[in-house]
Amino acid sequence: MVLFAEQAAGAGEAHLFGWYLGFAIAVAVISVVVALVAPVLVLAARIARQAPQINQALQQSYRNTLPLADLRHTIDHVEVIIGGLQRGRARLGG
Repeated sequence: MVLFAEQAAGAGEAHLFGWYLGFAIAVAVISVVVALVAPVLVLAARIARQAPQINQALQQSYRNTLPLADLRHTIDHVEVIIGGLQRGRARLGG
């Protein structure tokens, strides 16, 4: 590369090939980074727009399933009732 830079530059001209090459590489790297980051930012913006709807749906599902918390209490009462029925059946000879 040094030979190419020396051949490209004439007498009295500055050897700027390395600078041009570095600039071209930097532009290429930045372009690749922008090409990779841009879709991520677009998806993040789309998610941000949909977040309130998602949150509202989750809150609605929470309200709809809240009564299931009392299911254990109901099951406990049913077990007591079934136990009493089984004892009654045993006393009656069944």
